[in-house]
Amino acid sequence: MLKIPRLVIAGTASNVGKTTVMVGLVRALRARGLRVAVFKCGPDYLDPTYHVRAADAPCHNLDGWMMGRDAVLSTFTRATQGADIALLEGVMGLFDGASPTSDEGSTAEIAKWLQAPVLLVCDTGGMARSIAALAKGFSTFDVDLQVAGLICNRVGSRGHLDLLRKATEGSPPVMGGLPKESSLDFADRHLGLQSADRATVSEDVFVAWGDRVSEWCDIDTIIALAHAAPALPDIHAMERIVTEGVRCRIGLAFDEAFHFYYDDNLRRLESLGAELVRFSPIHDTHLPDVDGLYFGGGYPEVHAEGLSRNQSMRAEVASFAEMQGPIYGECGGLMYLSSGIRTLDRTLYPMVGLIPGEAEMKDRLQALGYVEVETKENTLLGPAGLRFRGHQFRYSDFHLSPDVERTYNVCRRRGGEPFGEGYRRGNTLGSYIHAHWASNPLLVQGFVQACAAHARRAR
Repeated sequence: MLKIPRLVIAGTASNVGKTTVMVGLVRALRARGLRVAVFKCGPDYLDPTYHVRAADAPCHNLDGWMMGRDAVLSTFTRATQGADIALLEGVMGLFDGASPTSDEGSTAEIAKWLQAPVLLVCDTGGMARSIAALAKGFSTFDVDLQVAGLICNRVGSRGHLDLLRKATEGSPPVMGGLPKESSLDFADRHLGLQSADRATVSEDVFVAWGDRVSEWCDIDTIIALAHAAPALPDIHAMERIVTEGVRCRIGLAFDEAFHFYYDDNLRRLESLGAELVRFSPIHDTHLPDVDGLYFGGGYPEVHAEGLSRNQSMRAEVASFAEMQGPIYGECGGLMYLSSGIRTLDRTLYPMVGLIPGEAEMKDRLQALGYVEVETKENTLLGPAGLRFRGHQFRYSDFHLSPDVERTYNVCRRRGGEPFGEGYRRGNTLGSYIHAHWASNPLLVQGFVQACAAHARRAR
């Protein structure tokens, strides 16, 4: 059994300040000398960048719909090894997920699987006694879920916070609050919060929110609540298949333009004997010595000029493809592998050109939501007939050359007509879908096998 103190930081809705509370609480706990394991419920790539900065540790996504219960528990138990406490930030509102009538894909589902107490973040600006009705509704809606405390965000004063404490009568108790401070707000853009790199978010902001949580919240009670979580079965569904040597080296595009990766996917690659070698399509002039390439999502549209200007990198990626090197690109990776990216100002920036087609940025969302995929043809991910789950979140549209093969049959989680996707040319595969390989571990095996086969041919 695994005894790890843990809490879920959930919200009554989106944009109530979950990430702010999460970041501040992580820093407050670290100030007490605790090692904090951090997680994000749902498919989001951006909030985890704030967790990584706050905890100085990797952040792991836990998505019930894409991963399933066993993979969620396995990832959690593996990633909490050596930690003193685990914090999980929820997605949207506590009960929001893949279905309007069940907790499938929701924060509540993850909290119940992990038997984790919930701290509910509420936007209490302009609120008084109504907090009692809100607290009662959320705490009694699901009898199998423990909403154990409230964090009142955007309070007006210490007196306002005391008033909110009295209004709830301690059931569940208010365990603190945070004042509204616009100067410390995290900036956002079209896909959500801006990534928390040091050029975007000052370290002073992280320090400030840690101080605010230490000053305004009952840290001792919060820690005690986390310790009250029961022991969990210690399961490791993701076994290490290769124990000796490296089977292949995979170049991982990682810079300002490409950094949307599920840590679980990367660990699965490594567990099968892949060495991940990071490189920058913006700044590096040459590819590293690798046997396969993986381009994740990110913001290639924001850095289109820099990506296009790096002609030597584009040429080497194209040359790698000509030698039948396996190349896999997701969303932003697909855009980079295309003929070009047309930005909102109508400028067309040439890209690698492996998948003939133009990625055109739009001023409104083009796709959002979970999808299920079945491969129609053999690909570098494995044979035809593989099923897996993923999601889309994009502001671009793709104008495709008619001769490009579509190897995926895609069904949206919320219904609608299936459509073709998964664009393949030679040994290059690109898609707008962010796949989670926990939904079918055979995919990661297929990719590693393709890269290892290329390594043998190269030798």
